Amino acid sequence: MDTTHPAAPVPAVPETVTWIREPKDLDRWIADGEGEPLALDTEFERVNTFYPIPGLVQLGMGENFCLVDPAVAEASQGFRQILTNPQVPKLLYAMSEDLELFRHWLQLEPEGLIDLQIGAALAGAGFSVGYARLVETLFGETLDKSATRSDWVSRPLSEAQERYALDDVRFLVPTYHWVMSKLRERGLENALVEESTRFSRELAAQDDPDNHYLKLRGGWALSRQQQGVLRNLVRWREGESRHRDRPRGRVVADPLLIAIAQKLPTSVRELSSVQGVPSAVVRRYGDKIIELVTDAASADNSGIETIAPPLSREQQMFYKQVKRHMIQAAEARDVPVELLAPRKRLEAVVNQKDLSVGLFDEGWRKEILAPVREQIEELLTS
Repeated sequence: MDTTHPAAPVPAVPETVTWIREPKDLDRWIADGEGEPLALDTEFERVNTFYPIPGLVQLGMGENFCLVDPAVAEASQGFRQILTNPQVPKLLYAMSEDLELFRHWLQLEPEGLIDLQIGAALAGAGFSVGYARLVETLFGETLDKSATRSDWVSRPLSEAQERYALDDVRFLVPTYHWVMSKLRERGLENALVEESTRFSRELAAQDDPDNHYLKLRGGWALSRQQQGVLRNLVRWREGESRHRDRPRGRVVADPLLIAIAQKLPTSVRELSSVQGVPSAVVRRYGDKIIELVTDAASADNSGIETIAPPLSREQQMFYKQVKRHMIQAAEARDVPVELLAPRKRLEAVVNQKDLSVGLFDEGWRKEILAPVREQIEELLTS
């Protein structure tokens, strides 16, 4: 990775850790930083729950940093407003879990998010590079990660936890300046906002209970009617998991839902004979599962979207041919092919022989693929 372009200076480690204890004080702190991007991170726990449990919010604006208890952040109108203000860049690193937390905890849809892990990839740092590794490469500082898996819900936090938490936001603004300088050099200045926004919206779509069955790739071999049953079962399981705040697998695991959809049991007795279904599931949910199976099995499922099957041998060969051109285009601009052409998108292109289904005909991807587009189109139409 080329780091010859000077990175922005890193704010010094604060001599004392600033905690904001009242919502009105957080409102004031945010207002005082108006015009600055917001460095943002969270700590949370999720072991035996469906929803992540917020433990801490870390914020930085300019050279000011603070730690905030979740109850204070939740009650702050200024915090809610800045999260949803598309004009203020919110700088995060690998933001998917933070975004899930905000959606479920605060019941809002953040706007103006910038995922600097995506930015680092576009800037030539490599695909999915870790935060600590990038910080060490750019700024020569080694982060202490010993507190990563510690208890973030209990109070008080240790000094090591506080320092760890501050380090998670202290380098975000200088990283942002380094990324943007590189993207300007590469002519990809708009790509970071574009890709961060698209990624955020795709995560929101994946959170839709009606579509979650499409993520159970093992169900591709089911008939369309059976997949309609699976959709019903998965949608119910999503609601039950959220209602009970239990992980999906603690309600009914994915493979069991697929097995039930395949067998189409018509009675609780038949359900109990489906291999692997625990007796506890039969006792607690048996009647409901049979009701769901019966309703979906007799419904018109002709219009449902089906789970994408694995590529055939012929399609795999075609996939490799298309990917070679993607690799050529990615290497020419020093962008990871994993970011330019994620496997799921490329498989969709191969299945439908249409670049648009993988979003390759718009934005920064269209620009990078321009030199090889003709060759790819010839493959798709041959």
